[in-house]
Amino acid sequence: MHFKNPELLYFLFLLLVPILVHLFQLRRFKKEYFTNVRFLKALAIQTRKSSTIKKWLLLACRMLLLTFIILAFAQPFFEAKDSKYSNNELYIILDNSLSMQAKGQKGELLKRAVQELLENIPENTTFSLLTNSQTFWNTTKKEIQSDLQKLQYSGIPFQVEALLTQVQAHKSAYKKDIIIITDAVGLEKKQLQSIRKEDNAYFIIPKAEQKNNIAIDSVSIQETLENFYELNVELSSHGDNNQKSSIAIYNGNNLIAKTIVTFDKNKKIVPFTIPKQEFHGKVSIEDNGLTFDNDYFFSILKPKKTAVLSIGEAEKSNFLGRIYTSDEFDFVNSPLPSLNYNAIEKQNAIVLNEIEAIPTALQTTLKSFVQKGGNLVVIPAPTANANNLNELLNAVGNIQVKPLATVEKQITKINFAHPLFASVFESKVSNFQYPKTKINFEIVGNNSVAFYYQDGSSFLTSVVNATNSVSVFSSPLNTTNTNFQQSPLIVPTFYKMATLHSNIGINARVIGDNSPYLVATKLYKDAILSVKNKDEEFIPIQQAVNDKVKLSFNDYPEKAGNYEIFNQKMPVENISFNYNRIESQQNTPNEASYSDYKTIESIAAVINQLQTDRTDSQIWKWFVIFALLFLLAEMAIIRFLK
Repeated sequence: MHFKNPELLYFLFLLLVPILVHLFQLRRFKKEYFTNVRFLKALAIQTRKSSTIKKWLLLACRMLLLTFIILAFAQPFFEAKDSKYSNNELYIILDNSLSMQAKGQKGELLKRAVQELLENIPENTTFSLLTNSQTFWNTTKKEIQSDLQKLQYSGIPFQVEALLTQVQAHKSAYKKDIIIITDAVGLEKKQLQSIRKEDNAYFIIPKAEQKNNIAIDSVSIQETLENFYELNVELSSHGDNNQKSSIAIYNGNNLIAKTIVTFDKNKKIVPFTIPKQEFHGKVSIEDNGLTFDNDYFFSILKPKKTAVLSIGEAEKSNFLGRIYTSDEFDFVNSPLPSLNYNAIEKQNAIVLNEIEAIPTALQTTLKSFVQKGGNLVVIPAPTANANNLNELLNAVGNIQVKPLATVEKQITKINFAHPLFASVFESKVSNFQYPKTKINFEIVGNNSVAFYYQDGSSFLTSVVNATNSVSVFSSPLNTTNTNFQQSPLIVPTFYKMATLHSNIGINARVIGDNSPYLVATKLYKDAILSVKNKDEEFIPIQQAVNDKVKLSFNDYPEKAGNYEIFNQKMPVENISFNYNRIESQQNTPNEASYSDYKTIESIAAVINQLQTDRTDSQIWKWFVIFALLFLLAEMAIIRFLK
């Protein structure tokens, strides 16, 4: 037992007072006998015995009364078992990612968690609250009640590691209690490594009742016809098989097409045909699962031709003319002697096709072209000098080649993960007819290889940067040296090399994707580009690059939808944003990730446990009660005991 005011125990010396009073009352008197009262002798003896018992009882009651009063004011208590944690600071990490839209027994997981926080956190408790999108330090329930009630779902996946880092970086002289409220979808054990041993971590894992979910994963153009686009909409089903859903395509608010899809397997591709025109809309489905993945917003910009310039002999560039057709490209071939250098900066892509010697002036111009966001393709000439090639390649892409070698090689491997082949192949191709080359310059370095020879060396190295690309073949592509022109690989390869970073086809970005986005517009003076729709407006990070502007969106916008890019007040380009689909693909909590920590059923249980384990047992009230009982006993003795 402990005392809050142990110094008051010195007042126990006051117990001497009733003892002294009692001794004074028990002092002996001198006896005098009178003949007239001798007959009262027996009665007097009996009375004195009764009076002595009464006085002893009164003394005991008064001493106990005084003792319990003094002890009550000293405030005795029994120390709690976790009293050493009583000064801990409280941190609450609340997952408001899109997977928390799932419905539990009492509604959506996030909304129910917010309601429990508001109901169970004591009014005077100071705590810090961290979510995916907002942070509140050293606050109270009353101060953030309105913000909590308005808390929206975040398009950013739950990153508990980053939030825990913020908690640990928040300097404090006290230890920490960390309550993590999450559905644990996608949670990994390594993300919790920053939780220190001296801190107490509690997990609250709300359970979703509805496991079935249908999601729109992607939209792609399967084929471009003269007047139509053939689209493929990829859907995924999680949970029970044989789920059904209606699916519709809207251009703005106008319904373009609608059908019913039945899932006989987890993945389903639904084809649609839409008019070949500017598109700014969405694909939409209906299901009873998560709602964030029921809409996929995308844009198709007004068809715009890609400018491609081939520098080299016309005879050797005929195959390029067959790839870069007039319906999609402005293709021009120019021999080196008649090259107009001023036309280079107006191109989207330049193919340097078997130039024997690259002049210094052209090297300087091509370096500037690449730096400003252009795509460069280098096809070496069989008579090219390796040192001359290296001067250009080192300037534009830090690539080097060795002198020409006369060795026949076969092209046997495709790097399907290369950015050059994103969305090109539906499946990995392994049984194609291997092209071969008779001579080649060996490409050295650690740059990304797109095509490999059978010996593991590079046939095509393509360095894809944020705003430009440099692609280098190790061998001339003329028909005397190789049969690559007859390979089915040549068309998608050259098509992608020319159209990289151009906003053609499906324009649909993922919120949180930090890759740059190029807009073909010029900024004058203090002009800036803004992105907005009817619900949201923001200004992205931007940098003017020649006649283009490079945009970085970071974690904006907050909501998925169709947006427009404005240069001042003039609309420039349509753009669409979607939520990351990773949380619709992972709908099962990863229990192994938090198995080493305490799991509590609810906020109320955590708060009650913390208060119970860390609150001392105050027993001073019992001493007051005992004091009152002895006071009543004293009064009863005085009144009723003769």
